[in-house]
Amino acid sequence: MTDRGPQKLIILDRDGVINEDSDMYIKSVAEWRPLSGSAEAIAALNHAGYRAVVATNQSGIGRGLFDTATLNQMHAKMHRVVAQAGGHIDAVFFCPHKNDDHCECRKPKPGMLREIARRYARDLAGVAAVGDSLRDLQAAAAVGCVPILVKTGKGLKTLAAGNLPPGTLVFDDLAAVAAHLRA
Repeated sequence: MTDRGPQKLIILDRDGVINEDSDMYIKSVAEWRPLSGSAEAIAALNHAGYRAVVATNQSGIGRGLFDTATLNQMHAKMHRVVAQAGGHIDAVFFCPHKNDDHCECRKPKPGMLREIARRYARDLAGVAAVGDSLRDLQAAAAVGCVPILVKTGKGLKTLAAGNLPPGTLVFDDLAAVAAHLRA
């Protein structure tokens, strides 16, 4: 695999990190709304040499709340919003399964992150992985990523619950993560 462009990698959860989250699921393009500053943060990371990859659980598909075509439309909107801010997302990896499907790709299991490692032919040790839930952080820690919690989305609730993986960094939002990584 020829690696063009930036050499650094960052793995981002989607809901609660890049866009607003909902306990009722983000089920349509209209419901997908970027968090303030998230697209600009991704652009800043790109300009600092980072390839941004999204790893997201999307059990709404398995629950029949939306289909893969709708998910693709949401992701097309996400790509457009980030591009308008001057950035890009390299790839989107998603798990369509429900908790009771017992798959290996649904976070907190590390299968999706291992697939990213395979696709990019690289060890994920030390790679920043940003999420707003404990399962995001657990998946990151399982493959040696640096787990980063943002306080957006479910982040404040996750922080209050404690029990974060050792070495977890905590920031207000994705913009603060980008500022820290660019420093």
